[in-house]
Amino acid sequence: MEWTDDGIILGLRRHGEGHAVAELMTLHHGRHLGLVYGGSSRKKMPSLQPGNTVRAVWRARLDEQLGNYTLEITRSRADRLMVSACASFGLQTLAALLRLLPERDPHAELFAMLDFIADRLDSADAGPLLARFELLLLAELGFGLDLGSCAATGATEDLLYVSPKTGRAVSREAGEPWHDRLLPLPSFLHGEAVTVSAGDLNAAFALTGHFLRVHVLEPRGMALPEAREAFLAAAGRDRAA
Repeated sequence: MEWTDDGIILGLRRHGEGHAVAELMTLHHGRHLGLVYGGSSRKKMPSLQPGNTVRAVWRARLDEQLGNYTLEITRSRADRLMVSACASFGLQTLAALLRLLPERDPHAELFAMLDFIADRLDSADAGPLLARFELLLLAELGFGLDLGSCAATGATEDLLYVSPKTGRAVSREAGEPWHDRLLPLPSFLHGEAVTVSAGDLNAAFALTGHFLRVHVLEPRGMALPEAREAFLAAAGRDRAA
């Protein structure tokens, strides 16, 4: 068995003497692990860092085996991302979220968005982009939210809330009597927003976090990644600076 694909390094762990197991998010083969011979050596390890994009060749005798990787770095970002707390915690959060996917299950849209976000994790766009990534992840896992129109009236404007039970948007008028039971819907998640405030960002992550917990994490006995909270704190500090 052999294939070649583009991938982004999510993690690397030592394996045996001088080797490493690389975890990649690939374009056509999903989240995929493989052994890198000499991967923990002084020569190879500095380049095999999370966030870097690689051209990966995977080989194994049988498809179900771990197999081994030959990796060529095609885009190096790790050095830049590691000096930013926001970027570092953001990358850890993205990797943890992607581990909720079944291994070797392709998700081309998530790969494309990961690649796009990885170049912007040290920018002011990092928070809004990661919130949108969580929305896409929910959809890819089968729990997509319907934020395009009001569940009660069908209206497509003045959408301010989301039902915590159905994941559907609710307009200002329809939701006002129950506003304390609904989740706030920041406008940048369903349309164009010129600016995204700290309050908008917190509301967005409260929204996606609720549905990740209810539909994905709690049924598996898991919690939201610790790095996610650290990312939000760092992103908030960057916005306040």
